Amino acid sequence: MKRESFGSRLGFILISAGCAIGLGNVWRFPYITGQYGGAAFVLIYLCCLVLLGLPIMVMEFSIGRGSGCSIARAFERLEPLGTKWHWYKWFGIAGNYLLMMFYTTIGGWLLIYLYKMAAGSFEGMDAAQIQGEFGELMGQPVLMTVCMAVVVLLCFGIVNLGLQKGVEGITKIMMVLLFILLIVLAIRSILLPGAGEGLKFYLLPDFGKMKEAGILEVISAAMNQSFFTLSLGIGAMAIFGSLLYVLFCTTRYGWGWDNFLKEANTGEGPKFPKWVRLYATYIIPLIVIFLFIQGYWSKFAG
Repeated sequence: MKRESFGSRLGFILISAGCAIGLGNVWRFPYITGQYGGAAFVLIYLCCLVLLGLPIMVMEFSIGRGSGCSIARAFERLEPLGTKWHWYKWFGIAGNYLLMMFYTTIGGWLLIYLYKMAAGSFEGMDAAQIQGEFGELMGQPVLMTVCMAVVVLLCFGIVNLGLQKGVEGITKIMMVLLFILLIVLAIRSILLPGAGEGLKFYLLPDFGKMKEAGILEVISAAMNQSFFTLSLGIGAMAIFGSLLYVLFCTTRYGWGWDNFLKEANTGEGPKFPKWVRLYATYIIPLIVIFLFIQGYWSKFAG
């Protein structure tokens, strides 16, 4: 069976954006931005995106394109004979299953909320009453399971149509609708009372507030958010997975720097610079290991 490819560059870009623009940005990003100092956090986060997230994203794309396979077979196709890089596929597959369990459940909630909003069930309710509605929903496991199953079946139906007619075609429509929704939400937020103070908090850095939250914790949160934004390393396995991708692309025991660079620079557009080899080989792995240790330290000892 011939393997399908994307029908257009726009389709690839929108699918990549659809993968990245999820709860990690729509919900989590505003929350942690407020928690860690507003614009100062945003500035550090943008630096992390460029210096940490972008190189690892290019490595993941290069492995996928170079192998022509999913996470299940990519390392087996590219690894040197006798090595065991392909063992990671089980973690990658597990990460995808965990993500599917998470998002299909939330998708089921969204179907329920869509019905409630269309029926006017939330009309006249305050925040506490709406929160109570969610609490009641948590006590209806059969309803949640049925709605989750509907979401799974819809996804199966889209995938069954193929890459171009199914996933790519649907994504183009839904991403346009998402962008319109985000624009509407942004305009609505600006028109709310107190919006000026909110924009000032979001756009004007105040490093004093970052110091109050803890500089090390803020930097760690910004780095982690950059992983979530770009969907690096398969969701729950992000830190471990991203470290493995970096080592696989930079060491002679894996795919190797020369093979990675050749694949990364195939085609038109900006080229991945050769001079970042030292940074990619030694500095990025240290940063990722730091994130891994710091995450557990703040969880159990913080």
